[in-house]
Amino acid sequence: MDGGDRQSARGAQLVAAGILLSRLFGLVRERAFAHYFGNSDAADVFRAALRIPNFLQNLFGEGVLSASFIPLYARRLAEGDEAVARRLASAVATLLTLGTSVLVLLGVLATPLLIDVVAPGFQGEKREATIRLVQIFFPGTGLLVLSAWCLGVLNSHRRFFLSYASPVLWNLAIIGAILLYGRDFHEYALAERVAWGLVVGSALQLLVQLPSAWRLAGGLRPQLALASSDVRQVVSTFLPAVGARGVVQVSAYVDNVLGSLLPTGALSALAYAQTVYLLPVSLFGMSVTASQLPAMSSATGSPEQIAHTIRQQLQDGLARIAFFIAPSSVALIVLGDVFVGALYQTGAFDASGTAFVGVVLAGYGLGLPAATQGRLYASGFYALGDTATPLRFAVVRVVAGVGLGAVAALRGPAWLGLGPQWGVVGLTAAASASNWLEWGLLRRALERRVGAAGLSWPRLARLVGAAVPAAALGIVLKVAVASTVHPVLLGMLVAGLFGTAYLALTLFLGVPEARSAAERVRARLGGNAG
Repeated sequence: MDGGDRQSARGAQLVAAGILLSRLFGLVRERAFAHYFGNSDAADVFRAALRIPNFLQNLFGEGVLSASFIPLYARRLAEGDEAVARRLASAVATLLTLGTSVLVLLGVLATPLLIDVVAPGFQGEKREATIRLVQIFFPGTGLLVLSAWCLGVLNSHRRFFLSYASPVLWNLAIIGAILLYGRDFHEYALAERVAWGLVVGSALQLLVQLPSAWRLAGGLRPQLALASSDVRQVVSTFLPAVGARGVVQVSAYVDNVLGSLLPTGALSALAYAQTVYLLPVSLFGMSVTASQLPAMSSATGSPEQIAHTIRQQLQDGLARIAFFIAPSSVALIVLGDVFVGALYQTGAFDASGTAFVGVVLAGYGLGLPAATQGRLYASGFYALGDTATPLRFAVVRVVAGVGLGAVAALRGPAWLGLGPQWGVVGLTAAASASNWLEWGLLRRALERRVGAAGLSWPRLARLVGAAVPAAALGIVLKVAVASTVHPVLLGMLVAGLFGTAYLALTLFLGVPEARSAAERVRARLGGNAG
């Protein structure tokens, strides 16, 4: 592994560490939420309400800035043009602040109309409660959009940990609100107080990053600088990136609409499953992608040299993603209920809820490899300054996902002789199928630009060949002790056995990433012993 690969690997570890820390607190938040809300109407309202302002965050947040701002800013830093980089950072911060402020105001005013579009199945008190929550959420989401600018600056300077650990404060504020008010308030009244906790957490997440980002960017001088060629380039790539995120949100919107038409609990079950599913996406997909993007964007030289650097970074990133995602996908499909039970089975969330959400989670697990590797392929296009191609493929994915999701959610259960509540499983399975479609399109198109950049079938076979027996051992353990131990202990035992068996088998099969992981563990143990 050369210096650049080691730097990228180190960056991925820092991103993963920050994400792991924030996700752990996120899981505590979800467990507290499940304890007090369960699969109730108030839980459905909270989830649906949060989706609306999250649309703003997803349009203008980390994903879009990663596509438009980070590649150019990182390239200017790599070229040593720090004055130009500082002006670019200030201009982007100014434009983002102005645009976000306007959209937050419009969102608060237009909330009643948005509810009718996003959750048409909500009526009466349920609808009114959703309106109140959305109007609380919007300002907090605006603060999270601004914190994404801090992340862009920090990532470009290879300062990865702080931005990805900062959501710990967001989670702590929400957890604090749940615990503070959970005993005295219930249902919609509790949901409103938790919503205000979210706003406080959003402010804390921005404020903890701002000093470092401010210093690295050389201070902020409000300016539009629309005459700057760099600013115009960011804007020109920003718009297709917003479009790509927008069409993805169409898919989330359709899922929300379909979920609101299904029996009570569908939306909350979808959200619980998403929380578990996003853990490996973030730890093993986002962490690698976030660290590889600045490295790919910093490539200089002739077009051939740039393509060679991007191809090398892709190969390295794909190998690291696959090593962790192959077992994660298998685990979500066959052991998902174990992890759901460990995280959520308490209070109003009983064993039947665990089993139901576990099946919903399995649908997501089918598409986990495509979702994580697809992010890296899209980043390859961003490093080339091309945000239009990922937009086209995102449209294809969403169209396919909407069509499959509607059929699977509304018709699938009846065809299979199941109750309508199982339609939510069709939504997650349809999302996985559309992820694989997008993955194939992205890979084929990018390889035309930079050359072959994928994993060999023998290497994939070794990973799957290790994951399946490890999962089988997990199933045996689950069947043997599930009725005698607490769900949290069961989750720890199964996860420990599964992870140990997978690492041992990949070492036996000679997987390079397994050897690297074992060497790091030995080095740290040796350092601690010394």
